[in-house]
Amino acid sequence: MKKKLLTVLIALSALLLSACGQSATVPTQDTTAPAATAAPTTASETTSANVDKNKTYEYEVREIWVENQGEKIYGEAYIPKTDGKSPLILTSHGMGSNHVSGASYAKKYAPRGFAVYTWDFRGGSNKNNENRSDGSNLEMSVMTEVSDVEVILEAAKKWDFVDTDRIFLQGGSQGGLVSAISGVRHEEEIAGLILLYPAYGMAALGDSYSDDMPEEIEIGSMTVGKPFFRDMIGYDVRDEIPDFDKPVLILQGSEDNIVLPSVTRAAADLYPDAEYHIIEGAGHGFSGEHHDEATQYALDFLFRHI
Repeated sequence: MKKKLLTVLIALSALLLSACGQSATVPTQDTTAPAATAAPTTASETTSANVDKNKTYEYEVREIWVENQGEKIYGEAYIPKTDGKSPLILTSHGMGSNHVSGASYAKKYAPRGFAVYTWDFRGGSNKNNENRSDGSNLEMSVMTEVSDVEVILEAAKKWDFVDTDRIFLQGGSQGGLVSAISGVRHEEEIAGLILLYPAYGMAALGDSYSDDMPEEIEIGSMTVGKPFFRDMIGYDVRDEIPDFDKPVLILQGSEDNIVLPSVTRAAADLYPDAEYHIIEGAGHGFSGEHHDEATQYALDFLFRHI
């Protein structure tokens, strides 16, 4: 048993923690929008969307709490100051990170007219990142985070600033996997997915589960419990995504050695409507010019699908 567990930890330590906590590597201070590039003309634009891609907007940041199973989830909404309701992007952080990792994207999306909500998953942050939500990291798993997305999605439909016909899910690494799973489960409620180096390979977690695993398992700077492995037994979202018909954008770093480009490329090929872009020179997590490039791909995608 100890030998098996050691093998599991060695194989997963990099995947589950090495760069899922991105808040230290992505810029968070820039509130200006990147220069717009011409969007492809293959998709029609919906005139009722309350976004003018030729304008930039001021925005406000509002704290919003959501409750799941009696536990509170802390989040921040970036809300453009427009005359009506805005498309919304719900952005899921990677394992070990917190809401701050989504703020770097929010500060570029909001000036272009897109509202963003970024939050702390219950029990989803490591000791280096403050987590203001309730919940224990010993109870956290991919599926508890999917549950958090589900209650946030339901709550967001009632927020006064949200265009409920244009809600997108975004996530990075484990958060990308969580967004992919949430997407297939709530396809009719969302407009599309933006997945940043999504960790599809975490489907193998269930294969590592054993009844005699210790109650606490250290993986790098993160402590997880049995549910982290148990909740993935027998499940792989890649079995379901061929039936997901909403548009999908997958962005992948060419030098990522945590989530391999070959894995995300193969997953992109399973979606009926997906576009896939390699960010040359980027690793697991986008910063600097790589972050700017990723954000521009995302904005082009959003403008074409609202």
